[in-house]
Amino acid sequence: MTASLGRRGFIGAAAALGGAALIGPLAPLAQAAGATRPRPDVIATPPGFQPEGIAVSGRGVAYTGSLIDGSIYRADLATGSGRILTRGDGSASVGLKLDTRGRLLVAGGASGRIKVIDAHDGRVLAVHQAAEGTAFVNDVIVACGGAWFTDSFNDVLYLLPDGGRAPRPLALGGEWTPTPPGGTHWGANGIERTPDGRALLVVNDTVRALFRVDPRTGAATRTALDGGAVDNGDGLVVHGRTLYVVRNWSYAVDVFTLDADGRRGRFVKRITDPRFDEPTTAAVHGGRLHVVNARFDADWSDPATASTIVSCPL
Repeated sequence: MTASLGRRGFIGAAAALGGAALIGPLAPLAQAAGATRPRPDVIATPPGFQPEGIAVSGRGVAYTGSLIDGSIYRADLATGSGRILTRGDGSASVGLKLDTRGRLLVAGGASGRIKVIDAHDGRVLAVHQAAEGTAFVNDVIVACGGAWFTDSFNDVLYLLPDGGRAPRPLALGGEWTPTPPGGTHWGANGIERTPDGRALLVVNDTVRALFRVDPRTGAATRTALDGGAVDNGDGLVVHGRTLYVVRNWSYAVDVFTLDADGRRGRFVKRITDPRFDEPTTAAVHGGRLHVVNARFDADWSDPATASTIVSCPL
């Protein structure tokens, strides 16, 4: 997530059956033969729920968290139906990811906290205080021995190790450009792993650049990009050798092909869509890119305000 939270109508979409309409006595026969409704291209999140992050299970269950109160919403990408999984405690839920144990790892924004939630029943399993004072725990990736979280106001990553009881900080160094202090500038934002799984990729919003980070030392080197842009880079998705950079205020997703080690990338294309409304994060599932609209400019003081997750081609 980028920019002031203070700047941060319900869009519904009913799925329509494709092909010729079924009429008369043929309808039951066609349904029995396995006629199916197409997957929805738009999934609405509840009124008063401002989504930001996304995680999708192998079975196509999507999870997103609310910037307003930290609630977690669970939706079926095949049907569009969903429900609140976990009621929030009043602090934000920003980026989130699933681990191999069926847990959601949730970044807690300005609270400086990390939550661990059972993705099946919504129980809060643990709450960790990763940062004190001026901080914004923003995004997360499960890779390189645990869950790694960015802090947009401090030049540090937090590692919650596999099986670990508490997160530990890793200072960012090397070619990393320091973030001006005071919580007025956004530094580290989206985070992913390199295609070979040996290092991390982090967007630095201050300098509008992508960095490869050694998870052992915190040493960062700038990833050389041939074309494209990562300014306003929020969520990152690595799928094979393809990197998707969700650029919120640019209303676009820039797509790159990466070297296996993440040191170089070649611009492939820019995805735009009239349904993008300050998109923040995305996930790949079922051959589609599922993009969350945070709608930072909407009036979230109105409890009827809502947002969407939109599906578009890769």
